Amino acid sequence: MNSLKRILKQNVIVSTGVASLAGYIIVIGTFLEIWPEILFPDLTVWAINRLADVIAIVNLTALCCIIIGWYFIIKGDIKRHNQFMLVSFGLILLFLVLYLTKVGGGGTKEFIGPVLVRYVYLIMLAIHIGLSIAAVPLVIYQIITGMTHSPGELLRLKYHRKIGRIGATTWIISLGLGVITYLMLNHIYEWRFIGG
Repeated sequence: MNSLKRILKQNVIVSTGVASLAGYIIVIGTFLEIWPEILFPDLTVWAINRLADVIAIVNLTALCCIIIGWYFIIKGDIKRHNQFMLVSFGLILLFLVLYLTKVGGGGTKEFIGPVLVRYVYLIMLAIHIGLSIAAVPLVIYQIITGMTHSPGELLRLKYHRKIGRIGATTWIISLGLGVITYLMLNHIYEWRFIGG
């Protein structure tokens, strides 16, 4: 374990790039239906809806953990900051598994509410997706540096604090918009199922 930690610590940028690229490939492969169907269960519309509900709860919990983690670092409580950020990262990984299962095993739903609201929904969805894509390397970089460096070393890292603020802000906005678009699509307006 110490050798892996040492390798990651010495190669933070490369490790971040490799992990980010792997994540992008997994997601894109799922959307393009490259992976064998055996990887995903055949989901009913009911199961897709329940997965959407669970995903929203996971994202809302992750959002709260990030905000609390940010609060603790402002207060100088590095240990609690670290704990909440690791929990939020774990929740995002759980989200990814659930989301890819939903997409790979079922299909998607199309928003069919009023035209003006649809445009607002699509803009928020686009921002949510764009920020979530942009947040991946920022978050992975912070997780790797946080797990491989001591608190004293982190204070001396030139960009740790700045990347942390940018990453956390990006993540907060993306998760918040994700929850809002979930509510709009699933509970406020009408939708149409598009099979996978």
